[in-house]
Parts: sequence; C-alpha cells; structure tokens
Amino acid sequence: VENADPFEGHRVTSFFGHRGLALSWVESECRPGCRWMHLPGDVLRLYNDTNATRDACSRSTKRRSSEHAVTAALNATVNLDRVIPRRMCMKALVVGGTGPTGPFIVNGLIERGYQVSIFHRGKHEIDEIPPEVEHIHADPHFRETIDAALEGRHFDLAVVTYGRIRVLAKALEGKVDRFLSVGGYVGVRGSMDPSTLFPTGMTSPVPEDAPVVDREEELRIAYLVAQTEKTVLESHPDATHFRYPAVYGPHQMGGGREWSFVRRILDRRPFIVLPDGGLSLFMHGFAGNLAHAVLLAVDQPENSAGQIYHCGDERQLTMHQIVEVIATALDHEWEIVCMPDAIAHPARYYAERTSHHQLMDLAKIKRQLGYRDVHPAEEALRMTVEWLVANPPADGSSVSGDPFDYAAEDKLVAAYRESLASVAAVPFNIPEEMAHPYAHPKEASTTGDHRER
Repeated sequence: VENADPFEGHRVTSFFGHRGLALSWVESECRPGCRWMHLPGDVLRLYNDTNATRDACSRSTKRRSSEHAVTAALNATVNLDRVIPRRMCMKALVVGGTGPTGPFIVNGLIERGYQVSIFHRGKHEIDEIPPEVEHIHADPHFRETIDAALEGRHFDLAVVTYGRIRVLAKALEGKVDRFLSVGGYVGVRGSMDPSTLFPTGMTSPVPEDAPVVDREEELRIAYLVAQTEKTVLESHPDATHFRYPAVYGPHQMGGGREWSFVRRILDRRPFIVLPDGGLSLFMHGFAGNLAHAVLLAVDQPENSAGQIYHCGDERQLTMHQIVEVIATALDHEWEIVCMPDAIAHPARYYAERTSHHQLMDLAKIKRQLGYRDVHPAEEALRMTVEWLVANPPADGSSVSGDPFDYAAEDKLVAAYRESLASVAAVPFNIPEEMAHPYAHPKEASTTGDHRER
C-alpha cells in the first residue's frame, strides 16, 4: 500500500481504513512489542492525554481493537501532543540516569518509544534500569572524556541530569537535536545568602526571571550555576533547562535528608530537634514529580523551547510537617523539640541552611506545560520512607555527615529545657484577657459597648 511502509527498522503489522484515511499499525523491530499508529505523511502524532490514546499510540504492549484505539486517538480532545519525525528509531541520551529522577526519566522515554543510552561513571547501577538500555561508562565532567565516549554518535534527544552541564552543552553541539538539562536554583540571588537581598531573604514565590548572581566575587558557586544556564541556551537556543529543588525519593545518595529522620525513628529516639519551630518552607521535589516535569517538556518541544522552569512539588510542607508525616508512616511517637536556629546543632545535618523561606513559583510550568503533581507530597514521603526502611545506607551513615550523636543531643535538650525554666521565671506583665479593638456590644447601643468601644 502506498506510503504504508514507514521506514527502515519497522514493519507494518496491519492495515485498515478509518474515515477515509489509510492507517496502519507499525511494529518496531528495534523495540519489539512497541506499536505505533502510522499516519500518512512524514510524521507520527502521538497523544498522551488519556489512557485510551496512550494505548492507541505508543504505550500499550498489548493489542487492542484497532478500530476502537484509532477512533479514541482521532477523536480525543488533547492538550498534550507531540509530532515526531519518522526515524528508524528515536535515540535518547540520558546523562546520569541512576540517581533519584533517573529511572523515572529513562523508563518514561522508553514508554515514548525512545531507544535510550545512559552516560554515567558506572559507580551506581540500579535494577530499575531495563537491560536493553545501553550504558556508556565515562566521566561526564570533562570535555576530553565526553568527546571520547560520544565520538561519532548522534541522538534525537539529550536529557542531561548529571556531570558538568556547561561542558556537556558545548560538547553536544551538533550531536543532539534537542537538549534538556537539569540544574538547581542556587544561581538565583539570595538562595545561598539571604543577606544579599533587601528586605533580607527571598520573597515568596520566586519567579524564573528573578535576578541571578552575575558576579563571581559575590558568590562563586551561585555565579557558575547562573553562567551554566546562559551557556546551555547559547549552545542550544531551543533547549529547556530545569531548576531542581532539593530532591527526595528512592536512590538519593546516602538516603538524603529523610534518612536522618528515619534512622532516628528506627533507633527509637524519643525526640527530634528542629530549628525555629521547624516552620520554614523550603522547596523540595519528589523524584517522580520532577521527572514528570522533564517528560512534559519532552512531549511538548514547541511550548518548552528556550525556556527555564522552576519545578518541585505543588504542595510544600514545613519541616515540622515533614517530620510528622514520616513519624506517622513508621507508627512512631516522639517529641518535636523546637529551639532557636543558633543552638539547634543536630539540625545542621537535616534542616536547611537558613530559616528564611525559599519557595519557587511553579506558575510558568503549570501554565505552559500543564504540570501537576503525579504523587502528592504526603504519599511521596511515605514511598520514600518505605524505600529507605527496605534499603538503608550500607553503613547507616548519612551523606550530610550526620553523626547521630545521641549522647550530645540528650545533653543539649536537657540544657535547653533548664534554660526554658529560667526564662519562664522572668516576670513579665501579660494581661489575662486580650481584647480586640472593634466593638462587640452585649446589648443594642449607639454610645459604645461595655468596653466603651
């Protein structure tokens, strides 16, 4: 049938007509079991708005009724679609791939029909990466090792989540059709040093166009992060860059912040120390939610081209709330001992570097790409806790260097409680009843209430 033979590496498995269109199912020989709907012309339009259309176009490995599937695909009201040029196989390079968001991204790309290669040092292999994924083992921090590892290679898509991003951006010029990269928001002025802003600290929420550190003398690491974003968009004008927040979830190195809480609970500690009431809001993101944000950009190249996005969980919990959720998940009761940040020494290893709020604005990614959390924060924390209990760090230590010095914690809390007793003994005249300034009459009157208000 004319135009029914799609391209090398694929074969037509069935052919039928629908509403006057010549349609065929195409099965990939490079990815057995992956079927595509072949439309006339040079493109395949894949819809991912509903389960029916996902089954019809790219995700289902089981055969459904062709007529039902195509009808669903053609009639669906879609918000998210992507037009993919016809190729033998779409090839994606993921730099990293074995950290918290890596397996979500890798498997998401496979579901979208990509033949995936991951480029990493090979120190952290994980079971969630399917066996058909190619592993390129080299150091992604240096131009010479990157060039040697990728010599003669070309990819339709690169998702760069690890390594030295500005070096990779230069090295992949001409080697990739699309470039997506992941960094952090530490380049935004005030995130590392709240005192650089007036009033002190970041206002909430922080948009993507907030000022970045533009002088190395101000703060070198923040300056380099900001320059990396600039390099990415200079090397790849249609690139998409994501500013990750603090990441939590399975495969976080050393268990991340959550391990400090989980281990203390497993050790049956009676209390946890939090600074300033544990009331600060600091941007975090579950690995599955962050990967979902990246995959939305994969699905929507036109909407996301040339953009920088903040990402993270839609609902942010305070440190106090995080501790409550984790303790409840492990059925543990303990006291949350809140003390001033200046003396909350144990919290240095699991609380943030400042008590000033740091909330990034998600309005842009929600508006342009339709982002919504896949996993609500409470559910994501429970998933993380379950994984940590089943997969604790080998030596029980924390990547933050948390010493779990319980003897010192006991002495600190005891001394703090003694000081509270001394402070409470200082006389201070506090009215027994605090009245608000508005009238609250007990009977009808035009001259004032019982307090002459």
